[in-house]
Amino acid sequence: MQLRFSVPNEALSLPPPPLLTFPSMWMAGIFWISALVHNGVNRRPALRSGVHRQLLMATLGFCLGYYIKRYSNYYHAERDRQLFSYIKHHPEDFVEKEPRKMRDVLEDFVPTQ
Repeated sequence: MQLRFSVPNEALSLPPPPLLTFPSMWMAGIFWISALVHNGVNRRPALRSGVHRQLLMATLGFCLGYYIKRYSNYYHAERDRQLFSYIKHHPEDFVEKEPRKMRDVLEDFVPTQ
């Protein structure tokens, strides 16, 4: 099994994701909290010491989250392309059914006294 984390050149045709996405902000927060925990474990003031490390970790987390979102967009676009290609080449498997009406689904109403 081969792990592939690089985004292929085909992904350049996709629009770039916005900068402030959930994965980028989440990863920035997680990495920043890890720097705070590192300060706490080493018995240093959590917020005031190693601010440069906190900024570095938050920036690394932000970049990693942005890259994850970009790869996710490429992966889902590739998957959609394969699915639509399959649907286009096998229309007999995807015949549209006539929608059922509610009167066919529900039983007739009979009031009771």
